[in-house]
This record gives sequence, C-alpha cells and structure tokens, in this order.
Amino acid sequence: MAFRLRHAFRHYSTILSPNSTTPLTAKEKTRSALRLLKSETNPETIVEICRAASLSPESHLDRVALSIAASKLSAGNNFDALRQFLDELLETRSDLRNERFVSRAIVLYGQANMINQALNTFKFMSENLNIVPTVKSLNALLLASIIAKNHKEVTRIYLDFPRIYSIQPNVDTYNLVIKSFAESGSTSSVFSILDEMDRNSVKPNVITINNAISGFYSEKKFEEVEKLMSLMAERYKLYPSLSTYNVRIESLCKLKKSSEAKELFQGMIKGGRKPNSISYFNLIGGFCREGNYDEAKSLFGDMKRRGYRVDAECYFTLAYFLCEGKEFESALEIAKECIGKGWVPNFTTMKKLVNGLVGVSKVDDAKELIKEIKEKFAESSDKWSEIEEGLKPQE
Repeated sequence: MAFRLRHAFRHYSTILSPNSTTPLTAKEKTRSALRLLKSETNPETIVEICRAASLSPESHLDRVALSIAASKLSAGNNFDALRQFLDELLETRSDLRNERFVSRAIVLYGQANMINQALNTFKFMSENLNIVPTVKSLNALLLASIIAKNHKEVTRIYLDFPRIYSIQPNVDTYNLVIKSFAESGSTSSVFSILDEMDRNSVKPNVITINNAISGFYSEKKFEEVEKLMSLMAERYKLYPSLSTYNVRIESLCKLKKSSEAKELFQGMIKGGRKPNSISYFNLIGGFCREGNYDEAKSLFGDMKRRGYRVDAECYFTLAYFLCEGKEFESALEIAKECIGKGWVPNFTTMKKLVNGLVGVSKVDDAKELIKEIKEKFAESSDKWSEIEEGLKPQE
C-alpha cells in the first residue's frame, strides 16, 4: 500500500507539474488542473488530471475544474469515463459521501446530459449511502434536468419527488420550476406555481420575478408581464429591482424592441433607479442587432462619460457589429481603445476590420492597427504578418 501511494504521488505530481520537484499545495494542484483541462481532449488524461488534483466540491476552483472536466468528457461522448470517475470518488473518498458532493455530482451529470445517471445517483444516495435527501439534492436534480434541457423530467421530479421523499420545496425549488417553464414555452403554468407557493407559505423573491418575466417576454405575453409586476407589488410588496429592469431590457432587445427597452431604461432612471453596465450593454447590443449603430455608439459614449465600467465583451460586441455594418472608421476607434486596455477582439472581427479599412482606402490605418496588435499580442504575430504582406488597396 505504501508503495502504491508513493507511486501515485509521483505519477500525479508529474501530470500536474512535470518540472516541479516539490509537492504542490491544494490550490496549486487545482490551478494546474484548470490550466491542463482547458486544452486536454484525451478522456483518460482528463480523469487522471482530476484524480491528481484531488478535486472536491468544497472549493469553488475545484468545482470549476470538475465542470470543465465534465463538459470535456461529455463533448467527446466519453460518458462512461465521467460516470466511472464520479463513482470512484464516492467509493474511495469517505469525505465525499455526503449530500453536498452527491448534489454536485448530479449537476455534473446534467452538464453531460446524463439525466438517468443523475437520477440513479440521487437514489443511490438515499438507498446505499443512508443519506436522507433534502431540498438541496432535490434542487440539484431539477437544475441538472434544466441544464440538460429535459423539461419533462423537471415537471415529473417536481410533482413526484417531494411526495416520495417527504421533501418540502423551498423558494429555489419553485424558481427552478418557473425557469424550466420559461425555457420550454410553458409560462401559462407560472401563476399556478405562484398560487402553490402561497399555499405552502413560500414567498417569491426577485429571482422568481425575473425567471417568469423572461419566459413571458420570450412568448410575447406582454400583458402577463404587467400582471405579474402588479401582483408582486400588491401581494408581496416586491418592487422592481435593477436586475428585474435588466431582464426586461434584455428581453425587449432580443425581440428587436430596443426603442421600447430604452424607454424603460429612461423611465427607470427618472424613477430614481440607477442603471449599471449590464443595462447599457443590453441596450448597445440590442441597437446593434437592429442596425441602429448611431444609437449604439451614443449609448457607449454615455456609458463611458458617466463612469460605468466597460468590459471587454462590450468593446468586442460593438467592434463586431460596426464591422458588420461597414462602419469601419468607427470600429477602428473602438478597436484601438480596446487594444489600449490590453484586450483584442477575436481574429475574425479584426481581420474583417483590416480588410474593411483597405476597402475604404485606409491601408495605412490597417497597417498601423496590425503593427499595434503584433506589438501587444506577440503570440498572434505570425498570422498577422501574412495578412499584412497581402494588404493592397482595392480598386
């Protein structure tokens, strides 16, 4: 046994850090595992990396690593490898024989679209590990089904499991069910869920409202949105939070109703509610998708003037759509500002921008942009050199 442990230690350390001569700390193991998992595709190696890092759901970083591993294995249809790995953890690590880990395993199976295995794991916990399931594992099972887009299973679990296992649903349970209804186009059942919450003395929260609103908008049930908002205020004294406004703004923009979303945005401000970066980002993306680039640029400028944090994704989105709209000079300004902050839009967007600048006889600007990218992002210099050599003004 001592020999096997020593051998395992050397083997695992080599996988996580080939050049290290000293044992890694738990955090170092996880960070090394995260780095390796991002590029690894071999299922056996993925499992070995997870074993070596001794991943546990107690740590946030470990949970991220496990999620990446599950996604990688399922993407390659290596479902047996994932099942064997999680089963092995339950069999060999007594510290993981608890509802917390089982709930995490259930969600990982959902990520891998292995709902039958998620259900079996729930039952195994109850029947073989002598762990009494609570609302925690019930909610994990609902979440796993939602992630796997198996909304029929959500309904079955919601209707049957609380009765079979004597579990009292909580607000998270109902929120997950409403989320499932919203994603599956079944929002006609939302108000019946709210009635059941009342009967069970479970008060809705902001997530309840947001999940329902998102579903109503996706089905274009605008009157239901207003009905829900009134109900929340009158019955529960729940008034629109910033996140609720943002859900409404995003939903309207998805429906190409960005002007209505902007009116809601302005009404929110007049009512004393301060927007945030997400509010602006949703509007900018909405107007871009409708081809109203002037409005998108105006909102972008207003966002910066008022001191809101503009993240890389906002720059990338605006640069992409400006290129799509052939507004290459405006896109160039956005790209330069973005690069100045240490970010660069993806290669496809930047190549479109460079070619667009050449197309409007701005070859020097295109070359200057490539030079700046090569200086700040040396890892991509080779492919940019090839493009630079072929730059010629279009006739």
